[in-house]
Amino acid sequence: MPYRTAIFDLDGTMLDTLTDYTAAVNHALASRGMPSRSVDEVRLATGNGIEHLMRESVPERTTEGDFQRAFDAFKTYYAAHNNDATHPYDGMLEMVSRLRGYGVRCALVSNKADFAVQALTREYFGGIFDYAMGERAGIPKKPAPDMCDVILADLGVTREGLVYVGDSEVDIATARNLGCDCIICSWGFRDRSWLISQGAERIVDTPAELGAAILA
Repeated sequence: MPYRTAIFDLDGTMLDTLTDYTAAVNHALASRGMPSRSVDEVRLATGNGIEHLMRESVPERTTEGDFQRAFDAFKTYYAAHNNDATHPYDGMLEMVSRLRGYGVRCALVSNKADFAVQALTREYFGGIFDYAMGERAGIPKKPAPDMCDVILADLGVTREGLVYVGDSEVDIATARNLGCDCIICSWGFRDRSWLISQGAERIVDTPAELGAAILA
């Protein structure tokens, strides 16, 4: 078995969070009298953390003060509503449980705020992951490798035998910066042609195919 550790992205890989993200963005925008964003616009702005998501969502030439007030509104709303419509992708929990049964260490990493990552992990994943980590102060976000290195250090393992699983160009770059293999899921927040243009070399279409690729 080539892989001993698998680190998974959260949004678009393990969880479909797009509806709740869109609701939070549009609540925040409405609170400042700003025009709303479509689901597709929100989808394309995800992957680099919630501050980036909001900066991409406010109108051009928004003042920093208005941005901060909208961002605060987003954080308050999302803290209370991050689980209204969010759900795991079918088959992913069973797939991770199968990996764990074969002795693969499994972790979650996300540029989403850590409070939301921990809450959603408790809600949906129980004890099937060895570790979960969201954005934390002082630790560079993905695609920097730092968050993943914290996870590996806390698990007591190295980058040897590591595979990174995600759904976006941020994940492709994260794996590249880690120097590890990358498997990209087609069911996430980017389309296949975009992923290929960003350097995706292995794309899987089902959780079963993903599990087989990790255990091959």
